[in-house]
Amino acid sequence: MSAGILALNFVSSPGAGKTSLLVRTISDLKADRPIAVIEGDQQTSNDAERIRATGVPAIQINTGKGCHLDASMVGDAFDRLPPLEGGLLFIENVGNLVCPAAFDLGEAHKVVVFSTTEGEDKPLKYPDMFAAASLMLINKMDLAPHVDFDLARTVEYARRVNSRIEVLTVSARTGEGMPAFYAWIARRADGKPTASAAE
Repeated sequence: MSAGILALNFVSSPGAGKTSLLVRTISDLKADRPIAVIEGDQQTSNDAERIRATGVPAIQINTGKGCHLDASMVGDAFDRLPPLEGGLLFIENVGNLVCPAAFDLGEAHKVVVFSTTEGEDKPLKYPDMFAAASLMLINKMDLAPHVDFDLARTVEYARRVNSRIEVLTVSARTGEGMPAFYAWIARRADGKPTASAAE
């Protein structure tokens, strides 16, 4: 990816809330730096249309029967975006916790989005994805009191697979925890070392 652009590859199961999370993130951060999105889905342009409604450019990639984006697809889409120097590129991968784990799209980090409605054992069922991710965002925390969800166990399982994974709890609907996620993005966009890297 071009110098000066922070590219993040968002991966999750279908329905974990990636698009809602991106819509809120873009709405809150678009005044600070340029943002663009590459959307991956097997069919439809629904998610790209939701992103464009925030006022930022989004390129839709439909993979048909394919279960992930690849670097060639992302490169072609990136060439169709306006200049993004010093900005953020969010790549929303196809909803799947298996195939996207193995493909480098030129991103700085994979961000795995996990929701409180999915069950704590997802990191153990899909270890390659959690091993490849730098950050796990536990979304839909507003629903946690209403579902049988054990936060501590989820984090424990994720760290069995990847001892260095960072974990943040958020709600795209209410905004809970989002400032911490924005701070995580800003540190990486500005090239500041993370706590673990500085140790």
